Amino acid sequence: MEKSHVVLSELDKRELQELLRQSRLRSKLFKRVTALLELDKGNTIEAVRSIVGLSYPTMAKLIDNYQQSGLECLKDKKQPGRPPLIDGLQRAKITALACSEAPEGRSRWTLRLLADKVVELNYCDTISHEHVSRILKKTK
Repeated sequence: MEKSHVVLSELDKRELQELLRQSRLRSKLFKRVTALLELDKGNTIEAVRSIVGLSYPTMAKLIDNYQQSGLECLKDKKQPGRPPLIDGLQRAKITALACSEAPEGRSRWTLRLLADKVVELNYCDTISHEHVSRILKKTK
């Protein structure tokens, strides 16, 4: 296996060693810090893999990220997720509707009635009674 081409600056070395002294360092971050320090000592990727327990692709990605962005490679990038279907204002309207007077002929709101009324009032395009239940459960 080839030697790595990671050469840490003195400032980076000090910062990584300071991170290792922290008692509450997450496992993933500990492995990344240790891998960079070991690569800087001149160890091969295979040797560092056996010490740290990371796969070869993960090591290669860590090296590439360090060379491109420095110590920013230690941080996880924000993962894109699905945006919430119902925002805070819509949740508040649903909760207010549930607290309002029940419709004619009913003693109280049912989840299905609430879901139908929310769509009827154009608070959102679609919503299931189960989703209404989760929204109201969070407000109790």
